[in-house]
Amino acid sequence: MPELKKYTEAELVLLLRQRQQESFSYLYDNYSGALFSIIAAIIPDRDLAADVLQEVFVKIWKQIESYDSLKGRLFTWMMNIARNSSIDVLRSKSFQNSKQNRELTEAVYEAGGTTNINTDNIGLRKMVARLKEDYKVLIELSYFEGYTQEEISNMLSIPLGTVKTRLRAALIQLREIVK
Repeated sequence: MPELKKYTEAELVLLLRQRQQESFSYLYDNYSGALFSIIAAIIPDRDLAADVLQEVFVKIWKQIESYDSLKGRLFTWMMNIARNSSIDVLRSKSFQNSKQNRELTEAVYEAGGTTNINTDNIGLRKMVARLKEDYKVLIELSYFEGYTQEEISNMLSIPLGTVKTRLRAALIQLREIVK
């Protein structure tokens, strides 16, 4: 069995900067598991996390010249690259679109049950009816009709800040009614 070579951090960085293939293999063998754990904690899709890991090692290879040992350890620097790359993927438009365009399986429908909640059956409308008229209208539009605060502001010709303040006051009053 061949003896495994060990490098100090300084030796490893020097060899990586000299573009030594064996140092990169050593880096991957010894750090890929830890970096993958960091990426997988941010990106739940294992295949996508594996792709990000590959991109991270490419970035490390290309950007090793920017590593400064005075600012921190090599692993910390690589960890930040992995973390930032993972966050960049989550924020990317293509990831957001892929989340929205995923095909739903039958299991989703079965697990979801029904989404039709009749608010009359739980007495919520009766409680809202006990609110001041200004509050009642806002709750009706916001929670039962699904309008945004900005849309309500435009519909009722009320400043947005007033809509927000009244909705908050309405929710506080509703909380008291429920108690």
